[in-house]
Formats: sequence, structure tokens, C-alpha cells
Amino acid sequence: MHIHLLYFAGLREALGIATEELELPAGVATVAALREFLAERGVPWTTLATTKNLRAAVNQEMAGPDAPLQAGDEVAFFP
Repeated sequence: MHIHLLYFAGLREALGIATEELELPAGVATVAALREFLAERGVPWTTLATTKNLRAAVNQEMAGPDAPLQAGDEVAFFP
């Protein structure tokens, strides 16, 4: 599944990128699973797993951790 990711504010600064295209492996089908998958990249990506007030939007609508992901979605993370 291919998705488009956006990172905002301090998160963008911590990660050193603002956007990326990503092919997700099978089993990464929710916002929470995506955060865990990205955090596995190591430092500084662990910020995605440890930031408690991190918000997510899927296709420009606020989304909770259990929100499902579909191919072509735009997922934004911001503190």
C-alpha cells in the first residue's frame, strides 16, 4: 500500500524532512501501526512513538490511532 506522509512543526525539524512517499508492508493498516512502523527506523523516528500529544490527520481529517489506512491516503503528523 502506497501512502503520502507529511510532517509538521517541531516534528518536521526533529526528523529533518517535511514529506515522503512510502510503501507500507502488509499489516500496517492503521495510524497507530504506521506510527510504530516509522518508529522502528530508530532515532530520531522514535519521536513518533514517544510523543504523547502527536496528532494525525488522514486525507485532511483528524484521525485517531485506530483509523484505517488505504492506498493513496495522505497522512499528516503534527504535535
